[in-house]
Amino acid sequence: MPAPAASIGRRSHMRGGAVPLPPSSSPPPGLCAGSGRSMSALKVYSTSVTGSREIKSQQSEVTRILDGKNIKYELVDISQDNALREEMRAKAGNPKAIPPQIVNGDHYCGDYELFVEAVEQNTLQEFLKLA
Repeated sequence: MPAPAASIGRRSHMRGGAVPLPPSSSPPPGLCAGSGRSMSALKVYSTSVTGSREIKSQQSEVTRILDGKNIKYELVDISQDNALREEMRAKAGNPKAIPPQIVNGDHYCGDYELFVEAVEQNTLQEFLKLA
């Protein structure tokens, strides 16, 4: 059975049994044709202020991979507001969670280690709750 359409990327991809919308009907704002999902539901919590090379490197790798696969996401800089850091930690269920953390809507996906594991096992769509 083909995978469901995962049109979260920058372009609308028609996979599986997705049926294109007629030219006269366009998807509601913020949705990709055939996806039924908000384009900006995927969030990557990061920080622009860190002395840790490891965190910088991990954040860069996550965004590079997502960009390379044309997966649209919102980058949330927790250094801009303590409330964003607390939001990230609440969604991660860990009061000491550090960036990068990945969330899709209300669903916590995981941290860097889980992200890399999903990439290596070719299960990124499932990990990101896109499949």
